[in-house]
Amino acid sequence: MSTYKVLNKQIHYEGDFSLVPIRMQDRYAIMQWRNEQIYHLRQHKPLTKADQDTYFENVVSKLFNQEKPVQILFSFLENDQCIGYGGLVHINWINNNAEISFLLDTDLEKTNFDFHYSNFLKLIEKVAFDELNLHKINTYAFDLRPFLYPILEKNKFEFEARLKEQIYFEGNYIDAVLHRLINPNHKKTKS
Repeated sequence: MSTYKVLNKQIHYEGDFSLVPIRMQDRYAIMQWRNEQIYHLRQHKPLTKADQDTYFENVVSKLFNQEKPVQILFSFLENDQCIGYGGLVHINWINNNAEISFLLDTDLEKTNFDFHYSNFLKLIEKVAFDELNLHKINTYAFDLRPFLYPILEKNKFEFEARLKEQIYFEGNYIDAVLHRLINPNHKKTKS
């Protein structure tokens, strides 16, 4: 298993669920889910195996040894089986904040998203606040899946902003909606 230099604790657990540093063995399942759910991602064309291999070899592999990586990605496991992936992306180490990224197996996305997303959010909060001591984490979602918002709010995220007409999708401009969670234990001033 690859390990992140920036993390003291590599694996985080919540019941039957865990986050482990993103595994090479999960790359094609992730590619398939990304291609199936491309409509709500910042991805403009379907990925190929060559694209995915290149990304893992040239981007992901370099994240593990960085003192302050711009993203920290995890395989999301249920009973040691990968059912999704995500992490902290667009990490701003100066301002101590990051965006949450998450993608679930497409079949589970359709049937049990609330349950799985809530478990992922609990785990990523541990990484962001307990491990990295970030001040804030946020989500950035194209307004195509409004079922996300009640899940976020149930998990103590607050509405932060609506960015008007952020993307062009199927003949219309779509807003992006941001939710945030502030670290309750983070000092308001930086030392």
